[in-house]
Amino acid sequence: EVIAHAYEEWGPESVERLQGMFAFAVFDCRYSYREGEGTVFLARDRMGIKPLYYCRLPIDGDEFRISDFGLRNAEYAISPQLTDQTSPLTIPNPKSAIPNPQSVFLFASELRTLLSSGAVPRKLSRSALESYLLFGSVSEPETLVDGVYSLPPGHCLTVRVGQTLSVSEPECYWNLGVSAARNGHDKQALNHAAENVREKLEASVRRHLIADVPVGVFLSGGIDSTALAALASREIPGVHTFTVGFREDEFNEARIAERTAHALGTDHSELTLNADDLLKRLEEAMGALDQPSIDGVNTYFVSWAATQAGLKVALSGLGGDEVFGGYSTFQRTPHFQRIRSIGGIVPDGLRTAMSAAVASATEGIGPGDAARKIAALWNEPHSLPDAYFFSRALFPPPQVTELMNGNENSDGKPRWWTWLARSAEYARKLDPFTAVSCMESQSYLVNTLLRDTDSMSMAHSLEVRVPFLDHELVEFVMQLPESTKLRKGLPKSLLTSALADVLPDEVVNQTKRGFTLPWATWLKGPLKKNLEQGLSELAEPLQQVLDVNEVRNVWKNYLQGQTSWSRPWSLFVLNQWVRKYL
Repeated sequence: EVIAHAYEEWGPESVERLQGMFAFAVFDCRYSYREGEGTVFLARDRMGIKPLYYCRLPIDGDEFRISDFGLRNAEYAISPQLTDQTSPLTIPNPKSAIPNPQSVFLFASELRTLLSSGAVPRKLSRSALESYLLFGSVSEPETLVDGVYSLPPGHCLTVRVGQTLSVSEPECYWNLGVSAARNGHDKQALNHAAENVREKLEASVRRHLIADVPVGVFLSGGIDSTALAALASREIPGVHTFTVGFREDEFNEARIAERTAHALGTDHSELTLNADDLLKRLEEAMGALDQPSIDGVNTYFVSWAATQAGLKVALSGLGGDEVFGGYSTFQRTPHFQRIRSIGGIVPDGLRTAMSAAVASATEGIGPGDAARKIAALWNEPHSLPDAYFFSRALFPPPQVTELMNGNENSDGKPRWWTWLARSAEYARKLDPFTAVSCMESQSYLVNTLLRDTDSMSMAHSLEVRVPFLDHELVEFVMQLPESTKLRKGLPKSLLTSALADVLPDEVVNQTKRGFTLPWATWLKGPLKKNLEQGLSELAEPLQQVLDVNEVRNVWKNYLQGQTSWSRPWSLFVLNQWVRKYL
Protein backbone atom coordinates (compact mmCIF):
# COMPACT_ATOMS: atom_id res chain seq x y z
CA GLU A 1 0.00 0.00 0.00
CA VAL A 2 2.84 2.38 0.83
CA ILE A 3 4.51 1.97 -2.56
CA ALA A 4 1.27 2.24 -4.56
CA HIS A 5 0.13 5.42 -2.85
CA ALA A 6 3.63 6.92 -2.82
CA TYR A 7 3.90 6.41 -6.57
CA GLU A 8 0.40 7.80 -7.06
CA GLU A 9 1.44 10.96 -5.21
CA TRP A 10 5.03 11.52 -6.37
CA GLY A 11 5.56 9.23 -9.35
CA PRO A 12 9.15 8.03 -9.98
CA GLU A 13 10.45 10.48 -7.35
CA SER A 14 8.71 8.37 -4.71
CA VAL A 15 11.80 6.13 -4.49
CA GLU A 16 13.72 8.99 -2.89
CA ARG A 17 11.23 8.99 0.01
CA LEU A 18 11.36 5.25 0.70
CA GLN A 19 13.50 3.77 3.44
CA GLY A 20 14.57 0.14 3.67
CA MET A 21 14.88 -2.76 1.25
CA PHE A 22 12.72 -3.09 -1.86
CA ALA A 23 12.48 -4.15 -5.46
CA PHE A 24 9.18 -3.34 -7.12
CA ALA A 25 7.33 -2.58 -10.34
CA VAL A 26 4.37 -0.23 -10.78
CA PHE A 27 2.14 -0.31 -13.86
CA ASP A 28 0.77 3.17 -14.54
CA CYS A 29 -1.99 3.51 -17.13
CA ARG A 30 -3.61 6.70 -15.80
CA TYR A 31 -2.65 8.76 -18.84
CA SER A 32 -3.19 6.10 -21.51
CA TYR A 33 -5.92 6.13 -24.13
CA ARG A 34 -5.90 2.46 -25.06
CA GLU A 35 -6.25 -0.64 -22.94
CA GLY A 36 -2.90 -2.19 -22.22
CA GLU A 37 -0.93 1.02 -22.77
CA GLY A 38 1.05 2.76 -20.05
CA THR A 39 4.39 2.69 -18.31
CA VAL A 40 5.99 0.14 -16.05
CA PHE A 41 8.33 1.68 -13.49
CA LEU A 42 10.87 -0.64 -11.87
CA ALA A 43 13.12 0.31 -8.94
CA ARG A 44 15.62 -1.26 -6.58
CA ASP A 45 16.69 -0.10 -3.12
CA ARG A 46 19.77 2.07 -2.59
CA MET A 47 22.12 -0.57 -1.20
CA GLY A 48 20.96 -3.46 -3.38
CA ILE A 49 19.55 -5.55 -0.54
CA LYS A 50 16.82 -6.94 -2.81
CA PRO A 51 17.49 -8.13 -6.38
CA LEU A 52 15.68 -7.30 -9.61
CA TYR A 53 16.49 -8.96 -12.95
CA TYR A 54 15.24 -8.16 -16.45
CA CYS A 55 15.76 -8.94 -20.10
CA ARG A 56 14.37 -7.78 -23.43
CA LEU A 57 13.95 -10.43 -26.09
CA PRO A 58 13.32 -9.93 -29.80
CA ILE A 59 10.63 -12.24 -31.16
CA ASP A 60 11.37 -13.71 -34.57
CA GLY A 61 8.35 -15.96 -35.02
CA ASP A 62 4.65 -15.24 -35.33
CA GLU A 63 3.84 -15.93 -31.70
CA PHE A 64 5.42 -16.06 -28.26
CA ARG A 65 4.52 -18.73 -25.73
CA ILE A 66 5.23 -19.06 -22.04
CA SER A 67 5.15 -22.59 -20.67
CA ASP A 68 2.80 -23.65 -17.88
CA PHE A 69 5.72 -23.94 -15.47
CA GLY A 70 7.12 -20.62 -16.55
CA LEU A 71 3.85 -18.79 -16.07
CA ARG A 72 3.62 -19.91 -12.47
CA ASN A 73 7.14 -18.69 -11.78
CA ALA A 74 7.75 -15.77 -14.13
CA GLU A 75 6.36 -12.73 -12.43
CA TYR A 76 5.36 -10.63 -15.42
CA ALA A 77 5.64 -10.64 -19.17
CA ILE A 78 4.96 -7.35 -20.93
CA SER A 79 4.46 -7.00 -24.64
CA PRO A 80 2.80 -4.52 -27.01
CA GLN A 81 -0.10 -5.45 -29.30
CA LEU A 82 -2.04 -7.28 -26.61
CA THR A 83 -5.52 -8.56 -27.31
CA ASP A 84 -8.44 -6.91 -25.54
CA GLN A 85 -8.97 -10.06 -23.50
CA THR A 86 -5.39 -10.19 -22.18
CA SER A 87 -4.15 -8.31 -19.14
CA PRO A 88 -1.10 -6.12 -19.85
CA LEU A 89 0.74 -7.69 -16.90
CA THR A 90 -0.06 -11.40 -16.96
CA ILE A 91 -1.09 -13.95 -19.50
CA PRO A 92 -4.08 -15.78 -17.98
CA ASN A 93 -4.02 -18.74 -20.33
CA PRO A 94 -0.56 -20.31 -20.67
CA LYS A 95 -1.59 -22.05 -23.87
CA SER A 96 -2.64 -18.82 -25.55
CA ALA A 97 -0.13 -16.68 -27.38
CA ILE A 98 0.54 -12.99 -27.75
CA PRO A 99 -0.20 -12.28 -31.42
CA ASN A 100 2.66 -10.96 -33.52
CA PRO A 101 4.80 -9.31 -30.85
CA GLN A 102 8.09 -7.72 -31.94
CA SER A 103 9.73 -7.94 -28.53
CA VAL A 104 8.96 -8.95 -24.98
CA PHE A 105 10.30 -7.55 -21.70
CA LEU A 106 10.51 -9.88 -18.71
CA PHE A 107 11.48 -9.15 -15.13
CA ALA A 108 11.62 -11.09 -11.88
CA SER A 109 13.21 -11.21 -8.45
CA GLU A 110 15.26 -14.31 -9.34
CA LEU A 111 17.39 -15.18 -12.34
CA ARG A 112 16.07 -18.75 -12.23
CA THR A 113 12.52 -17.44 -12.62
CA LEU A 114 13.42 -15.92 -15.97
CA LEU A 115 15.12 -19.15 -17.03
CA SER A 116 12.07 -21.20 -16.04
CA SER A 117 9.83 -19.03 -18.25
CA GLY A 118 11.13 -21.01 -21.22
CA ALA A 119 11.61 -17.75 -23.13
CA VAL A 120 15.16 -16.86 -22.12
CA PRO A 121 17.93 -18.71 -24.00
CA ARG A 122 20.14 -20.68 -21.60
CA LYS A 123 23.33 -19.16 -22.92
CA LEU A 124 26.42 -18.56 -20.80
CA SER A 125 27.67 -14.96 -20.64
CA ARG A 126 31.43 -15.01 -21.19
CA SER A 127 31.93 -11.51 -19.82
CA ALA A 128 30.01 -12.39 -16.66
CA LEU A 129 32.04 -15.59 -16.35
CA GLU A 130 35.20 -13.48 -16.41
CA SER A 131 33.91 -11.40 -13.48
CA TYR A 132 32.99 -14.57 -11.58
CA LEU A 133 36.50 -15.95 -11.91
CA LEU A 134 37.96 -12.64 -10.84
CA PHE A 135 35.82 -12.18 -7.73
CA GLY A 136 34.01 -15.42 -6.86
CA SER A 137 30.62 -14.00 -7.82
CA VAL A 138 29.16 -12.30 -10.89
CA SER A 139 29.57 -8.53 -10.79
CA GLU A 140 26.66 -6.14 -11.24
CA PRO A 141 24.90 -5.43 -13.51
CA GLU A 142 25.53 -8.67 -15.43
CA THR A 143 24.33 -12.19 -14.77
CA LEU A 144 25.76 -15.50 -15.85
CA VAL A 145 22.97 -15.73 -18.43
CA ASP A 146 23.69 -13.82 -21.61
CA GLY A 147 21.21 -10.99 -22.20
CA VAL A 148 19.81 -10.97 -18.65
CA TYR A 149 20.82 -8.07 -16.44
CA SER A 150 20.47 -6.95 -12.86
CA LEU A 151 19.04 -3.51 -12.19
CA PRO A 152 21.88 -1.93 -10.18
CA PRO A 153 21.36 -0.70 -6.61
CA GLY A 154 19.89 2.78 -6.39
CA HIS A 155 18.58 2.60 -9.96
CA CYS A 156 15.21 2.64 -11.67
CA LEU A 157 14.04 1.78 -15.16
CA THR A 158 10.97 2.70 -17.21
CA VAL A 159 9.24 0.54 -19.82
CA ARG A 160 6.70 2.22 -22.07
CA VAL A 161 4.04 -0.16 -23.35
CA GLY A 162 2.00 0.78 -26.41
CA GLN A 163 2.11 0.07 -30.11
CA THR A 164 5.83 -0.41 -29.58
CA LEU A 165 7.88 -1.39 -26.56
CA SER A 166 10.34 1.23 -25.30
CA VAL A 167 12.84 0.42 -22.53
CA SER A 168 14.93 3.18 -20.96
CA GLU A 169 18.49 2.81 -19.77
CA PRO A 170 18.75 2.26 -15.99
CA GLU A 171 18.71 5.65 -14.26
CA CYS A 172 20.50 6.35 -10.99
CA TYR A 173 18.44 8.00 -8.26
CA TRP A 174 20.99 7.49 -5.43
CA ASN A 175 24.73 7.02 -5.58
CA LEU A 176 26.81 6.04 -2.57
CA GLY A 177 29.96 7.72 -3.86
CA VAL A 178 28.17 11.00 -4.56
CA SER A 179 26.48 10.88 -1.15
CA ALA A 180 29.80 10.23 0.60
CA ALA A 181 31.46 13.15 -1.17
CA ARG A 182 28.95 15.66 0.16
CA ASN A 183 30.66 15.67 3.54
CA GLY A 184 28.09 18.06 4.96
CA HIS A 185 28.62 17.47 8.67
CA ASP A 186 29.08 20.49 10.89
CA LYS A 187 31.63 20.69 13.70
CA GLN A 188 29.11 19.61 16.33
CA ALA A 189 28.23 16.46 14.36
CA LEU A 190 31.91 15.59 14.06
CA ASN A 191 32.50 16.11 17.76
CA HIS A 192 29.59 13.83 18.60
CA ALA A 193 30.04 11.29 15.79
CA ALA A 194 29.93 8.27 18.11
CA GLU A 195 26.76 9.48 19.83
CA ASN A 196 25.09 10.09 16.46
CA VAL A 197 26.07 6.63 15.22
CA ARG A 198 24.63 5.10 18.40
CA GLU A 199 21.37 7.00 17.98
CA LYS A 200 20.97 6.11 14.31
CA LEU A 201 21.84 2.44 14.82
CA GLU A 202 19.43 2.16 17.75
CA ALA A 203 16.67 3.65 15.59
CA SER A 204 17.49 1.27 12.74
CA VAL A 205 17.44 -1.81 15.02
CA ARG A 206 14.17 -0.64 16.57
CA ARG A 207 12.55 -0.38 13.12
CA HIS A 208 13.92 -3.72 11.98
CA LEU A 209 12.48 -5.52 15.02
CA ILE A 210 8.90 -4.64 14.05
CA ALA A 211 7.20 -7.86 12.91
CA ASP A 212 4.16 -10.07 13.44
CA VAL A 213 6.29 -13.22 13.56
CA PRO A 214 9.22 -14.41 15.74
CA VAL A 215 12.34 -12.26 15.26
CA GLY A 216 15.89 -13.18 16.23
CA VAL A 217 19.50 -12.15 15.74
CA PHE A 218 22.28 -14.20 14.19
CA LEU A 219 25.01 -14.02 16.82
CA SER A 220 28.56 -14.93 15.88
CA GLY A 221 31.57 -13.95 17.94
CA GLY A 222 32.09 -10.72 16.00
CA ILE A 223 31.50 -7.07 16.78
CA ASP A 224 28.67 -6.46 14.30
CA SER A 225 26.31 -9.24 15.35
CA THR A 226 27.10 -8.61 19.02
CA ALA A 227 26.20 -4.94 18.57
CA LEU A 228 22.83 -5.86 17.05
CA ALA A 229 22.11 -8.45 19.74
CA ALA A 230 22.97 -5.96 22.47
CA LEU A 231 20.70 -3.24 21.08
CA ALA A 232 17.90 -5.70 20.25
CA SER A 233 17.97 -7.13 23.78
CA ARG A 234 17.31 -3.65 25.12
CA GLU A 235 14.23 -3.34 22.92
CA ILE A 236 12.95 -6.89 23.46
CA PRO A 237 14.14 -8.48 26.71
CA GLY A 238 14.99 -12.12 26.08
CA VAL A 239 15.15 -11.67 22.30
CA HIS A 240 16.11 -14.88 20.50
CA THR A 241 19.72 -15.27 19.34
CA PHE A 242 21.21 -18.22 17.48
CA THR A 243 24.67 -19.41 16.50
CA VAL A 244 26.12 -21.94 14.08
CA GLY A 245 28.99 -23.86 15.67
CA PHE A 246 31.55 -26.39 14.42
CA ARG A 247 33.58 -29.18 15.98
CA GLU A 248 36.72 -27.64 14.50
CA ASP A 249 37.90 -25.17 17.17
CA GLU A 250 39.72 -22.97 14.66
CA PHE A 251 36.40 -21.97 13.07
CA ASN A 252 34.08 -22.28 16.06
CA GLU A 253 32.69 -19.05 17.50
CA ALA A 254 29.92 -20.76 19.46
CA ARG A 255 31.56 -20.48 22.89
CA ILE A 256 32.14 -16.75 22.76
CA ALA A 257 28.64 -16.25 21.34
CA GLU A 258 27.21 -18.32 24.20
CA ARG A 259 28.99 -16.16 26.78
CA THR A 260 27.76 -13.00 25.05
CA ALA A 261 24.19 -14.29 24.95
CA HIS A 262 24.33 -15.11 28.67
CA ALA A 263 25.60 -11.61 29.49
CA LEU A 264 22.84 -10.03 27.38
CA GLY A 265 20.12 -12.30 28.74
CA THR A 266 18.93 -13.49 25.34
CA ASP A 267 17.06 -16.70 24.57
CA HIS A 268 19.97 -18.45 22.88
CA SER A 269 20.15 -21.56 20.72
CA GLU A 270 23.04 -23.22 18.92
CA LEU A 271 23.25 -25.56 15.95
CA THR A 272 26.46 -27.55 15.55
CA LEU A 273 27.21 -28.28 11.92
CA ASN A 274 29.54 -31.06 10.77
CA ALA A 275 30.69 -32.35 7.42
CA ASP A 276 28.04 -35.09 7.36
CA ASP A 277 25.30 -32.47 7.68
CA LEU A 278 26.83 -30.56 4.79
CA LEU A 279 27.05 -33.65 2.58
CA LYS A 280 23.42 -34.55 3.24
CA ARG A 281 22.19 -31.10 2.21
CA LEU A 282 24.90 -30.06 -0.26
CA GLU A 283 22.85 -30.70 -3.40
CA GLU A 284 19.90 -28.87 -1.89
CA ALA A 285 22.12 -25.93 -0.92
CA MET A 286 23.72 -25.72 -4.36
CA GLY A 287 20.29 -25.82 -5.96
CA ALA A 288 19.20 -22.81 -3.92
CA LEU A 289 21.89 -20.56 -5.44
CA ASP A 290 20.27 -18.07 -7.78
CA GLN A 291 23.73 -17.35 -9.18
CA PRO A 292 26.96 -19.17 -8.32
CA SER A 293 29.01 -17.77 -5.44
CA ILE A 294 31.86 -19.01 -3.27
CA ASP A 295 30.04 -17.83 -0.14
CA GLY A 296 26.46 -18.89 -0.74
CA VAL A 297 26.53 -22.27 0.98
CA ASN A 298 27.65 -20.58 4.21
CA THR A 299 24.52 -18.43 4.10
CA TYR A 300 22.33 -21.43 3.31
CA PHE A 301 23.27 -23.16 6.56
CA VAL A 302 23.00 -19.99 8.65
CA SER A 303 19.45 -19.56 7.32
CA TRP A 304 18.73 -23.22 8.01
CA ALA A 305 19.90 -22.74 11.59
CA ALA A 306 17.55 -19.78 12.00
CA THR A 307 14.55 -21.77 10.86
CA GLN A 308 15.55 -24.65 13.13
CA ALA A 309 15.35 -22.12 15.97
CA GLY A 310 11.76 -21.33 14.92
CA LEU A 311 12.45 -17.89 13.47
CA LYS A 312 10.75 -16.25 10.50
CA VAL A 313 12.79 -13.02 10.62
CA ALA A 314 16.48 -12.68 11.52
CA LEU A 315 18.68 -9.62 11.93
CA SER A 316 22.12 -9.90 10.34
CA GLY A 317 25.28 -7.86 10.85
CA LEU A 318 25.91 -7.61 7.10
CA GLY A 319 27.25 -4.20 6.16
CA GLY A 320 29.08 -3.51 9.39
CA ASP A 321 32.47 -4.41 7.93
CA GLU A 322 31.88 -2.31 4.82
CA VAL A 323 30.62 0.77 6.66
CA PHE A 324 32.97 0.74 9.68
CA GLY A 325 36.12 -0.74 8.14
CA GLY A 326 36.31 -4.32 9.32
CA TYR A 327 38.08 -5.95 6.37
CA SER A 328 41.80 -6.31 5.79
CA THR A 329 41.24 -4.57 2.43
CA PHE A 330 41.15 -1.29 4.36
CA GLN A 331 44.79 -1.88 5.31
CA ARG A 332 45.93 -3.60 2.09
CA THR A 333 44.45 -1.28 -0.50
CA PRO A 334 46.66 1.78 0.20
CA HIS A 335 49.75 -0.45 -0.24
CA PHE A 336 48.30 -1.84 -3.46
CA GLN A 337 47.56 1.69 -4.65
CA ARG A 338 51.23 2.62 -4.25
CA ILE A 339 52.38 -0.44 -6.21
CA ARG A 340 49.88 0.38 -8.94
CA SER A 341 51.01 4.00 -9.11
CA ILE A 342 54.66 3.01 -9.48
CA GLY A 343 53.92 0.21 -11.93
CA GLY A 344 51.76 2.52 -14.02
CA ILE A 345 54.62 4.95 -14.74
CA VAL A 346 57.40 2.40 -15.27
CA PRO A 347 57.91 1.64 -19.00
CA ASP A 348 56.61 -1.77 -20.09
CA GLY A 349 60.03 -3.22 -20.85
CA LEU A 350 61.51 -2.17 -17.52
CA ARG A 351 58.42 -3.31 -15.64
CA THR A 352 58.72 -6.75 -17.25
CA ALA A 353 62.41 -6.93 -16.34
CA MET A 354 61.58 -6.04 -12.74
CA SER A 355 58.67 -8.48 -12.40
CA ALA A 356 60.88 -11.35 -11.23
CA ALA A 357 62.27 -9.17 -8.43
CA VAL A 358 58.73 -8.12 -7.43
CA ALA A 359 57.60 -11.74 -7.36
CA SER A 360 60.63 -12.72 -5.27
CA ALA A 361 59.96 -9.91 -2.80
CA THR A 362 56.39 -11.10 -2.25
CA GLU A 363 57.03 -14.83 -1.88
CA GLY A 364 56.79 -14.82 1.88
CA ILE A 365 53.43 -13.03 2.25
CA GLY A 366 51.08 -15.95 1.61
CA PRO A 367 50.50 -19.38 0.08
CA GLY A 368 51.08 -17.98 -3.40
CA ASP A 369 47.73 -16.24 -3.92
CA ALA A 370 48.76 -12.89 -2.40
CA ALA A 371 52.04 -12.94 -4.31
CA ARG A 372 50.20 -13.66 -7.57
CA LYS A 373 47.89 -10.68 -6.94
CA ILE A 374 50.82 -8.33 -6.37
CA ALA A 375 52.65 -9.65 -9.42
CA ALA A 376 49.53 -9.09 -11.51
CA LEU A 377 49.15 -5.61 -10.06
CA TRP A 378 52.72 -4.81 -11.01
CA ASN A 379 52.69 -6.34 -14.49
CA GLU A 380 49.17 -5.31 -15.51
CA PRO A 381 48.29 -2.33 -13.28
CA HIS A 382 45.35 -1.25 -15.43
CA SER A 383 43.78 -4.66 -16.04
CA LEU A 384 41.28 -3.82 -13.27
CA PRO A 385 39.74 -0.38 -12.62
CA ASP A 386 41.41 0.16 -9.23
CA ALA A 387 44.06 -1.39 -6.99
CA TYR A 388 41.31 -2.27 -4.50
CA PHE A 389 39.93 -4.86 -6.93
CA PHE A 390 43.29 -6.64 -7.01
CA SER A 391 43.14 -6.96 -3.22
CA ARG A 392 39.63 -8.44 -3.56
CA ALA A 393 40.44 -10.68 -6.52
CA LEU A 394 39.98 -14.44 -6.29
CA PHE A 395 41.99 -15.31 -9.39
CA PRO A 396 44.20 -12.41 -10.62
CA PRO A 397 43.70 -11.33 -14.26
CA PRO A 398 46.60 -13.35 -15.77
CA GLN A 399 45.29 -16.53 -14.16
CA VAL A 400 41.77 -15.78 -15.42
CA THR A 401 43.24 -15.51 -18.92
CA GLU A 402 44.84 -18.93 -18.47
CA LEU A 403 41.61 -20.47 -17.16
CA MET A 404 39.57 -18.99 -20.02
CA ASN A 405 42.18 -20.09 -22.56
CA GLY A 406 42.18 -16.63 -24.15
CA ASN A 407 38.38 -16.57 -24.46
CA GLU A 408 37.79 -13.29 -22.64
CA ASN A 409 35.27 -10.79 -23.90
CA SER A 410 36.61 -8.98 -26.98
CA ASP A 411 33.77 -6.48 -27.55
CA GLY A 412 35.20 -3.63 -25.49
CA LYS A 413 34.81 -3.19 -21.77
CA PRO A 414 31.90 -5.27 -20.41
CA ARG A 415 29.12 -3.77 -18.29
CA TRP A 416 30.56 -5.09 -15.06
CA TRP A 417 33.84 -3.30 -15.79
CA THR A 418 31.97 -0.03 -16.39
CA TRP A 419 30.10 -0.45 -13.10
CA LEU A 420 33.29 -1.06 -11.11
CA ALA A 421 35.15 1.73 -12.93
CA ARG A 422 32.37 4.19 -12.09
CA SER A 423 32.52 3.11 -8.45
CA ALA A 424 36.29 3.63 -8.45
CA GLU A 425 35.95 7.03 -10.12
CA TYR A 426 33.70 8.33 -7.35
CA ALA A 427 35.90 6.69 -4.69
CA ARG A 428 39.00 8.58 -5.84
CA LYS A 429 37.36 11.80 -4.65
CA LEU A 430 37.21 10.43 -1.10
CA ASP A 431 39.73 9.77 1.63
CA PRO A 432 41.37 6.29 1.46
CA PHE A 433 39.20 4.75 4.20
CA THR A 434 35.89 5.94 2.75
CA ALA A 435 37.03 5.05 -0.77
CA VAL A 436 37.49 1.39 0.21
CA SER A 437 34.20 1.51 2.09
CA CYS A 438 32.36 2.66 -1.04
CA MET A 439 34.01 0.12 -3.34
CA GLU A 440 33.36 -2.71 -0.87
CA SER A 441 29.69 -1.71 -0.68
CA GLN A 442 29.29 -1.57 -4.45
CA SER A 443 31.11 -4.81 -5.21
CA TYR A 444 31.64 -7.56 -2.62
CA LEU A 445 28.66 -6.57 -0.48
CA VAL A 446 26.08 -6.44 -3.26
CA ASN A 447 27.56 -9.07 -5.60
CA THR A 448 28.20 -11.74 -2.99
CA LEU A 449 26.84 -11.15 0.51
CA LEU A 450 23.46 -9.55 -0.19
CA ARG A 451 22.68 -11.66 -3.25
CA ASP A 452 23.50 -14.88 -1.40
CA THR A 453 21.55 -13.78 1.65
CA ASP A 454 18.43 -13.08 -0.38
CA SER A 455 18.33 -16.36 -2.31
CA MET A 456 19.52 -18.62 0.51
CA SER A 457 17.24 -17.14 3.17
CA MET A 458 14.24 -17.26 0.83
CA ALA A 459 15.00 -20.93 0.23
CA HIS A 460 14.07 -21.39 3.91
CA SER A 461 11.19 -18.86 3.88
CA LEU A 462 13.28 -16.68 6.16
CA GLU A 463 13.40 -12.89 5.94
CA VAL A 464 16.82 -11.48 6.75
CA ARG A 465 17.04 -7.82 7.74
CA VAL A 466 20.23 -5.74 7.74
CA PRO A 467 20.08 -2.75 10.15
CA PHE A 468 23.63 -1.61 9.35
CA LEU A 469 22.50 -0.80 5.79
CA ASP A 470 19.89 1.75 6.77
CA HIS A 471 20.76 4.42 4.21
CA GLU A 472 20.62 7.31 6.68
CA LEU A 473 23.15 5.56 8.92
CA VAL A 474 25.34 4.69 5.91
CA GLU A 475 25.23 8.26 4.60
CA PHE A 476 26.13 9.70 7.99
CA VAL A 477 29.17 7.45 8.43
CA MET A 478 30.35 7.77 4.83
CA GLN A 479 30.37 11.56 5.08
CA LEU A 480 32.61 11.53 8.16
CA PRO A 481 36.34 12.14 7.64
CA GLU A 482 38.75 9.23 7.97
CA SER A 483 40.11 10.59 11.25
CA THR A 484 36.80 9.89 13.00
CA LYS A 485 36.62 6.27 11.75
CA LEU A 486 40.18 5.03 12.05
CA ARG A 487 42.06 4.65 15.31
CA LYS A 488 45.16 2.48 15.45
CA GLY A 489 44.78 -0.63 17.59
CA LEU A 490 40.99 -0.41 17.87
CA PRO A 491 38.95 -2.39 15.31
CA LYS A 492 35.99 -0.49 13.85
CA SER A 493 36.84 2.31 16.25
CA LEU A 494 33.78 4.46 15.53
CA LEU A 495 31.35 1.58 16.09
CA THR A 496 33.11 0.25 19.17
CA SER A 497 33.25 3.77 20.63
CA ALA A 498 29.56 4.25 19.97
CA LEU A 499 28.70 0.99 21.76
CA ALA A 500 31.47 0.87 24.34
CA ASP A 501 29.05 0.24 27.19
CA VAL A 502 27.39 -2.82 25.61
CA LEU A 503 30.21 -4.59 23.72
CA PRO A 504 32.15 -7.15 25.80
CA ASP A 505 35.93 -6.61 25.83
CA GLU A 506 36.35 -10.23 24.81
CA VAL A 507 34.52 -9.52 21.54
CA VAL A 508 36.25 -6.22 20.78
CA ASN A 509 39.79 -7.40 21.48
CA GLN A 510 39.77 -10.77 19.71
CA THR A 511 41.45 -11.36 16.35
CA LYS A 512 38.94 -10.89 13.55
CA ARG A 513 37.82 -13.96 11.63
CA GLY A 514 34.94 -13.87 9.22
CA PHE A 515 32.18 -16.43 9.57
CA THR A 516 32.83 -19.38 7.28
CA LEU A 517 32.43 -23.12 7.26
CA PRO A 518 35.66 -25.14 7.82
CA TRP A 519 36.23 -25.51 4.09
CA ALA A 520 40.01 -25.78 4.38
CA THR A 521 39.57 -28.92 6.50
CA TRP A 522 36.53 -30.41 4.80
CA LEU A 523 37.79 -30.05 1.21
CA LYS A 524 40.76 -32.27 1.98
CA GLY A 525 38.59 -34.68 3.98
CA PRO A 526 34.87 -35.47 3.63
CA LEU A 527 34.36 -33.26 0.56
CA LYS A 528 37.46 -34.33 -1.35
CA LYS A 529 35.65 -36.96 -3.40
CA ASN A 530 32.88 -34.52 -4.33
CA LEU A 531 35.39 -31.93 -5.53
CA GLU A 532 37.41 -34.42 -7.54
CA GLN A 533 34.30 -35.82 -9.24
CA GLY A 534 32.80 -32.38 -9.77
CA LEU A 535 35.93 -31.00 -11.43
CA SER A 536 36.73 -34.11 -13.44
CA GLU A 537 34.34 -33.12 -16.23
CA LEU A 538 33.16 -29.61 -17.00
CA ALA A 539 29.58 -28.81 -17.92
CA GLU A 540 29.18 -28.50 -21.69
CA PRO A 541 28.86 -24.65 -21.80
CA LEU A 542 32.06 -24.34 -19.75
CA GLN A 543 33.94 -26.80 -21.96
CA GLN A 544 33.70 -24.22 -24.76
CA VAL A 545 35.29 -21.50 -22.63
CA LEU A 546 37.51 -22.94 -19.88
CA ASP A 547 40.77 -24.86 -20.17
CA VAL A 548 40.07 -28.14 -18.36
CA ASN A 549 43.76 -28.70 -17.62
CA GLU A 550 44.04 -25.31 -15.92
CA VAL A 551 40.94 -26.10 -13.87
CA ARG A 552 42.47 -29.38 -12.71
CA ASN A 553 45.74 -27.60 -11.91
CA VAL A 554 43.89 -25.37 -9.45
CA TRP A 555 42.73 -28.46 -7.57
CA LYS A 556 46.23 -29.96 -7.63
CA ASN A 557 47.73 -26.71 -6.36
CA TYR A 558 45.28 -26.69 -3.49
CA LEU A 559 46.17 -30.25 -2.48
CA GLN A 560 49.85 -29.26 -2.57
CA GLY A 561 49.25 -26.21 -0.36
CA GLN A 562 49.99 -23.69 -3.15
CA THR A 563 46.57 -22.02 -3.16
CA SER A 564 43.66 -21.59 -0.76
CA TRP A 565 40.43 -23.60 -0.66
CA SER A 566 38.36 -20.79 -2.20
CA ARG A 567 39.87 -21.29 -5.68
CA PRO A 568 38.88 -24.93 -6.33
CA TRP A 569 35.62 -24.44 -4.43
CA SER A 570 34.66 -21.53 -6.69
CA LEU A 571 35.20 -23.70 -9.78
CA PHE A 572 33.22 -26.56 -8.26
CA VAL A 573 30.26 -24.30 -7.47
CA LEU A 574 30.40 -22.72 -10.93
CA ASN A 575 30.44 -26.10 -12.66
CA GLN A 576 27.55 -27.45 -10.60
CA TRP A 577 25.42 -24.34 -11.22
CA VAL A 578 26.05 -24.27 -14.96
CA ARG A 579 25.32 -27.99 -15.24
CA LYS A 580 22.01 -27.56 -13.41
CA TYR A 581 20.72 -24.35 -14.98
CA LEU A 582 22.44 -23.87 -18.35
